[in-house]
Amino acid sequence: QVQLVESGGGSVQAGGSLRLSCASSSYTLRNTCMGWFRQAPGKEREGVANIDSDANTKYADSVKGRFTISRDNAKNTLYLQMSSLKPEDTAMYYCAADSNWFRLIDCRATFWGQGTQVTVSS
Repeated sequence: QVQLVESGGGSVQAGGSLRLSCASSSYTLRNTCMGWFRQAPGKEREGVANIDSDANTKYADSVKGRFTISRDNAKNTLYLQMSSLKPEDTAMYYCAADSNWFRLIDCRATFWGQGTQVTVSS
């Protein structure tokens, strides 16, 4: 069974930074498409940032210039560096993986982590 484990969430003031990590001990991440998604209370899950096996990236307009997705293949880990955080970034953040890019960016990825909470106070 594929397990994706997120970490790095927490509470931060507006303007602060956090780095989320997503690791797997059962799934090789470097040859697949990966992404970060978030869901705030009462809202639908939305894509934040995605990266394919060639390191091509895609960002939601709301996070462009503030968030950076990256992967460390040697550590089998996906990252999301978040800077200039805003209260509207508050959500549960999930990492996901899928061999199909379009399925991933459509929030229909095959594998999902359990999520890590990010709370940004004003």
